[in-house]
Amino acid sequence: MKSIMSVERLEIIKQHPYRDGESFGGVGPYERIDAVAHYAVDPTDPRNLGVVDVENVERSDDGLVRFDSDITILRPVDADAGCRTAMVEVPNRGRRTAFSIYNRAPAVLEHTEEIDPGDGLLLRQGWTVAWCGWQWDVPRSPARMGISVPAVVDANGDLQTTEVQCRLLLHTQTQATDLTDHHVGMLGGHQTLPTADLDDQSARLTRRDGLWGTPVEIPRDTWRFANVGDDGAPVPDADHVWLDGGFEPGVTYDLIYNTSPSRWAGAGLLAIRDFGAFLRSDASDNPCAGQLDHSIVTGQSQCGRFLRHYLQVGLNRGADDSPVYDGLLSHIAGGRRGEFNHRGAQPSVQPTPTFGHRFPFADEPQVDPASGRTDGLLSRQRQAGMPKIIYTNTSSEYWRGDASLAHTSASDGTDIEPPADTRHYLWSSTQHSSGVALLTSDSVFGTKPGNNFNIIDYTPLMRAALLNLRSWVVDDTEPPANAVPRVDDGTAVPRSKVLDQLTDTVPVVRPSSDSLFTIRPIDLGPDDDKGVGRFPATPTGAAYPCTVSAVDADGNEIAGVRMPDISVPLATHTGWNPRHESIGASEQILEYLGSTVPFATEQAGDGDTRPSIADRYSDKTDYLAKIRVEAEALVASRRLLADDVHTCVDIASARWDAIVS
Repeated sequence: MKSIMSVERLEIIKQHPYRDGESFGGVGPYERIDAVAHYAVDPTDPRNLGVVDVENVERSDDGLVRFDSDITILRPVDADAGCRTAMVEVPNRGRRTAFSIYNRAPAVLEHTEEIDPGDGLLLRQGWTVAWCGWQWDVPRSPARMGISVPAVVDANGDLQTTEVQCRLLLHTQTQATDLTDHHVGMLGGHQTLPTADLDDQSARLTRRDGLWGTPVEIPRDTWRFANVGDDGAPVPDADHVWLDGGFEPGVTYDLIYNTSPSRWAGAGLLAIRDFGAFLRSDASDNPCAGQLDHSIVTGQSQCGRFLRHYLQVGLNRGADDSPVYDGLLSHIAGGRRGEFNHRGAQPSVQPTPTFGHRFPFADEPQVDPASGRTDGLLSRQRQAGMPKIIYTNTSSEYWRGDASLAHTSASDGTDIEPPADTRHYLWSSTQHSSGVALLTSDSVFGTKPGNNFNIIDYTPLMRAALLNLRSWVVDDTEPPANAVPRVDDGTAVPRSKVLDQLTDTVPVVRPSSDSLFTIRPIDLGPDDDKGVGRFPATPTGAAYPCTVSAVDADGNEIAGVRMPDISVPLATHTGWNPRHESIGASEQILEYLGSTVPFATEQAGDGDTRPSIADRYSDKTDYLAKIRVEAEALVASRRLLADDVHTCVDIASARWDAIVS
């Protein structure tokens, strides 16, 4: 690929041996490069026209739109020892998280710029690994990558004032709070969108119960843009909102107000595309020039949804119409997209119904029952630059109401067959983030659940999925078949059926079926086709269908790919966990989190029909032997790497110690 798209130059900030020259298998040492990519986008290029406001942002004198983003590259010092494949990760809220998923490294910490290699899997195989900042509202630091983007302007070249929505769902009684997405909790850390006018009388604050409860407007004279002063009185503050009497826990509040300037969020989509093209170019300032034949882009959670949005806009198209990325792995995105490509978009916003919650959800075209429109997630991308795609999801994305829409009919919930160049996998009985071997309800999200968190660690499945994708791209070796809940074989069922089945069998705190999250068709106003919304969104019809995996007698999911410690269980594991009554709205689930409810060690008590651990296994040795058999079966089906059989045994051993010992 010769075109470098819009990257004018790569400004190298630091270039040094990675991990002081540590050697990774036969590949040897790596080099780390931290840099800034400088972009110059032509707003008239047809490839850019799907990005909202590309024609309405500040331009340089030559008519181009300029911005810059943070870059990190890890490359083999001996290029000939590499596998000539790059993996570009879309950083999750600015964090480089790829090695936590694929190298089993510790979770990324906020205060460090170090990149822990974990067990070095990708490095021992010779991958070039890179990260590109894309999110405009990330507070940039050595630990967090971001992007600097221009502002949106009106026809006169003046800064554009934009209406935005801030959704608040708090967990404690709070007098005042900042203008950020509080569903993300402490992991969000994005900049606020300040009000353009402290005395804006057009601003509105409403309250509702749940996602789709009827909004009730709160009188304007009872709240203001202010924070709590030293004496407890309100102090005017453009980044905070104060409510007389305080915000109640468990209540959903929506603040609709005007902000200025409005930053061009869509630049992040172009940064990921154009850095990917640059990395495989022969540009003189490309440190990887001539070293790469293939590239794969990955992203998890927020960034998995980002990649679905990238595909929906059709951006994986190089200057010669070939794919920018040959493969794409979208992890824990469900069937949604996000706030990545509309005016006033806040990329960290997650559950608020807005542009990223709209049809289409599935890859291929189908008819939207609400609007009558025919569309598919990949309809634009299929015109040019189509990559091979793997989507991986946990039970949590199904239980929040959207993942099944990626492979079922939006009209009636029946199965649809994904296209041959995509794969869809459910990691059975798992939660959004991989679990740890600790029975606890202490959350990094600042929330409190009704049950202990799900402890299943599914990262071995992710490693195999990524390497299967590379084999598909490089050698045309097809990955294992789709593994998702299906209506036609009875493994896909309504969520209420699962909750009813657990009522008399598993001692678990359950949410209310009537309060589970759903995706509904919405109206965002007359200019939504231009990427300009009217908030909050108005529902225009009944919820789209939603199914989840059926469960066995132990309450563990049947469909999808089962880790060995689901096939050989010590507990019931779910993709849902209700809010604790102390934080309000206990009938609702905490969107990211699942539950683990251990079996009795010796004898089950009342309300628990599950056989005890003693009834199932003679001892730990017996248990681990059964785990090994299941792991080897996964290797035979190419859903697990042979080297990870021992990893699965180690994982199961740690869970035995956490539950039994």
